[in-house]
Amino acid sequence: MTGQHRTPVTVVGLGSMGSALAEAFIDAGHPTTVWNRTPSKATPLVSNGAVHAHTMDEALAASPLIIACLTTYENTMEALEPAAARLKGRALVTLNSGSPAGARQLAEWALGHGARYLGGAIKNVPSAVGAENTLLYYGGDNSVFEEFASTLRVLGGDTVYLGADSDLAALYEMAVGGTLLPALVGFFQGAAAMQARGLTAASMVRFSVKWFEMINSVLPVFAEEIDSGDYSKPASSVNLFLAGAAHDEELGKEASLDMSWHKPFHDLLERAVEAGHGDHSISALTEILKNPGHTGQLHSVEGEVAATALA
Repeated sequence: MTGQHRTPVTVVGLGSMGSALAEAFIDAGHPTTVWNRTPSKATPLVSNGAVHAHTMDEALAASPLIIACLTTYENTMEALEPAAARLKGRALVTLNSGSPAGARQLAEWALGHGARYLGGAIKNVPSAVGAENTLLYYGGDNSVFEEFASTLRVLGGDTVYLGADSDLAALYEMAVGGTLLPALVGFFQGAAAMQARGLTAASMVRFSVKWFEMINSVLPVFAEEIDSGDYSKPASSVNLFLAGAAHDEELGKEASLDMSWHKPFHDLLERAVEAGHGDHSISALTEILKNPGHTGQLHSVEGEVAATALA
């Protein structure tokens, strides 16, 4: 893929992310064919050098590498179905949201039509596509990744192959992405509290960034605790977090905020205390999440030692 010999690529789906993917391929000199259910979305890309496929058959026939960036796996199958026979021998790479089960279903469907399948995920916003530090990871057919790695790296410099299972990118996407909404809602709550005092949301951004940096720094510690099952040396205990629940309620009353989104978190903390994790690291909540509705058994190295001593 050097000089004038760059891999032709077809991008299916031209929302904000799909359009950014197509732009990156165009800018890198790849012959780029685009398709979207609403044809007008292709116009800006065509003006930059893309070829607009008016049918799915044309879109799939144009390239050995198909990048599908539709909302869900179901949307992808629905869009590709009319020309599914064209997938035979081609590499299909999906970059959309969905569950691991959805990824496995699409992979089975694609393989049934003779495609080579690689499921991927983009861990950034459309404006970051193509940047050196933008992360994309993939799971599935390793031969696809090896053959097209340099082409896929056009989309982001931090490009990772996770393994042969077709649902790995979806699994990591949901496992990593689970932090997003709670973190954002927490920021929005803070912004509302600032405004209730006549202050701006912008005034807290620098401090929020520092807070997120602190969270980043403790994730390796929490991961080690979780992987070892030893929660006995807490920097912050479950009890400490539970004590802070009353402060949440006070802030809500003072600033007239809807704090109901905290209740599931407080319930989780209470269940952890009932299960014997009160004095353990806050990362022990992982054990409660693994056993919804169950609070009877203590899952930790410390608990196992205690049980052995009593035996």
